[in-house]
Amino acid sequence: MLMTLGASAISILIYVFLQWLGSVYYRDASIVDRFWGFGFAVVAWTALLVNGIFEPSTLLVVTLATVWGARLSIYLTWRNWGHGEDYRYVAMRERQGEKFWYTSFYRVFLLQGFLTWFIGIPLQRAMTTGGGLTLLDYIGAGIWLVGITFEAVGDWQLARFKADPENEGKVMDRGLWRYTRHPNYFGDAVLWWGMYLVAFTGPIDLLLALCPLTMTFFLMRVSGVPLLEKKLKKTRPDYAAYVERTSAFFPRPPRPLNQD
Repeated sequence: MLMTLGASAISILIYVFLQWLGSVYYRDASIVDRFWGFGFAVVAWTALLVNGIFEPSTLLVVTLATVWGARLSIYLTWRNWGHGEDYRYVAMRERQGEKFWYTSFYRVFLLQGFLTWFIGIPLQRAMTTGGGLTLLDYIGAGIWLVGITFEAVGDWQLARFKADPENEGKVMDRGLWRYTRHPNYFGDAVLWWGMYLVAFTGPIDLLLALCPLTMTFFLMRVSGVPLLEKKLKKTRPDYAAYVERTSAFFPRPPRPLNQD
């Protein structure tokens, strides 16, 4: 397992280092977000190749990680193409000044690389064992499917909404967005719990629940919901009413306004 963790750490370090070089050249640290998802595929494939166990259980794990990571990276690249650097990194660049070109390596890229490696430990662990598919694998794959459906459909609905000029400045409260203010983040969290179940190999892996828990915590409390909502409350006049009637994360029917 130590060899697997070490190899994955080296691969993700190279992965984020190349991204950082690209960000310095293009003066756009947003590159890190575009490559975030596929980093987990890099971790999973590295672990698979290091151990060489090509069996149904390991192939299922690497497939789920690759499909999710590729979809997210492709979508974010398409969504952000031509829009310049994300406002978060622009603010960091202004605060750091001329130092940003090198401080961004450890403040942005190395940090995300570590999170990718840490959250991906269950994937790496799964590559050290093999075997056929179990009931838990099917349950986990089903949960993953629910999660990626929420994420992908939510992204698609929002993209269609934004593409209509008449919706400029309006709040997206249709489709999945009627039931949760962040169906994509919710789906992201759900699919990671699904991948954890697929990667689960025994009681010792109960400790590794900390990995999907970390992803869920960041989505709900750190870099997901809080940052986005802070911006939307300033730029969308109707967002306060949307917040009042719509769940922030877990889907539920919208509640009537002014109801205790």
